Amino acid sequence: MSAPTLHKNEARRPAPPSGGRASGPERGAFRRALKRNLTAHAFLIGALLCFSIFSWYPMVREFILAFQKTENGETVWAGWSNLTYIFNDPAFWQAWRNTLLFTGLALLLGFAVPFAIALILNEFRHGRGYLRLLVYLPVMLPPVASVLLFKYFYDPGYGLFNRILESVGLPGQAWLQDTDTAMLSVVVAATWMNMGGATLIYLAALQSIPGELYEAAELDGAGIFRRIWHVTIPQTRLILSLMLLLQIIATMQVFVEPFLLTGGAGPEGATLTVVHLIYQYAFTFNNYGSAAALGLVLLVLLAGFSAAYARLSRAGSED
Repeated sequence: MSAPTLHKNEARRPAPPSGGRASGPERGAFRRALKRNLTAHAFLIGALLCFSIFSWYPMVREFILAFQKTENGETVWAGWSNLTYIFNDPAFWQAWRNTLLFTGLALLLGFAVPFAIALILNEFRHGRGYLRLLVYLPVMLPPVASVLLFKYFYDPGYGLFNRILESVGLPGQAWLQDTDTAMLSVVVAATWMNMGGATLIYLAALQSIPGELYEAAELDGAGIFRRIWHVTIPQTRLILSLMLLLQIIATMQVFVEPFLLTGGAGPEGATLTVVHLIYQYAFTFNNYGSAAALGLVLLVLLAGFSAAYARLSRAGSED
């Protein structure tokens, strides 16, 4: 009796690998995946090291330093004395009033003006790229150069702004030397320096709005202001809310503009801000504990505001 013959294809089928070991192609794919993951983890570790050294460690160090003080070259724990000192300092409350005033004025100008410029640029059909470059040009300039340019404009003797006023028969102003105009002058300079980036972000958001919505609004007889209110603003609400949060956080930490324009405090402390008061505590009075305590107060307030704003925005989106 003859043995059963195997089918031709079954006879040529390779035997499975013995011992459960991966085949050559599988080992190559595993090696490539391992190499790719190692590269990704290497980049991630580098980013974590940068954040740890330049962001997280200074924050932890500031928190510790806020409860310490140095006496006779020796660092000792001070408890709540640094916080008590800054709360009893009259400059603390003046700095907060000026910072809130700067934030309010910056929101009126720095938040509304870029959005208005983006609305105007969005209506152009030709030369939009050159206009975007023109608007973004102040952002590309070094901040010190921009501030010194405005310091020349504000000069009470030969400044450009006073020459313009005198050409129309109006008296010149001591822009940076007057307590009534010093803060507004700083806000105007800061708005001109920083509005380019916000304008481009708003313009990108406006260009993503479907044109059919504007056409439907025009068919309903809506004018330009009604189209902006009922179409543009609702469609860009997410970007507007995000930019509002970022601008409040940035303006609460203003330092460069008042420091270079008015020397920091300005006339009778009219432009003294919280961050400049931190600078004074640390590098003028050598009181690093009080400087760290004030920085900790600013950090807690901004973190609390950001958390509350995020919670309200989430609740509004769910409704």
